[in-house]
Amino acid sequence: MMNALVVYDTQFGNTERVAQRIASTLREYGKVQVAHVNQIYPGELLEVDLLILGCPTQGFRPTQAMQTFLRTVTYQSLSHLSVACFDTRFRGALWKHSAAPYMVKQLHAQGIEPIEPPESFFVKALKKAGSLLPGELEHAARWSRLLFIKVEQSRLIVKQ
Repeated sequence: MMNALVVYDTQFGNTERVAQRIASTLREYGKVQVAHVNQIYPGELLEVDLLILGCPTQGFRPTQAMQTFLRTVTYQSLSHLSVACFDTRFRGALWKHSAAPYMVKQLHAQGIEPIEPPESFFVKALKKAGSLLPGELEHAARWSRLLFIKVEQSRLIVKQ
């Protein structure tokens, strides 16, 4: 049975909605907690198999709260678990850089390799609650199932 933790930051509720959908989908496979980034401490990662980090893109990078969290976690606190990152962002030609790849880069600097490339979920309007594009919550559910499969595959590899 999997034990997952979804840690998110949000400004207008869109990232929280994605985080909640990810959590509700993963509950089909085990225990899942959802926590705002300001309510989580690195010590809480000890009993987790899968950590999912998500936040909105601000200035082409993660929120300050998520950056602070990533600076507080150590290789030792993350090395035993699977990690994945997502962001919410506006779709457009100027938005080639977003929060999730930046988070992955911070993880790489600590020697952590996420189990899946960073994922983006798109909003139709900036600075507006409830503005996820149609189909993005279903996209989050599909991505969640993919993460579960990756975690299970890594468990099989470890057992061999």
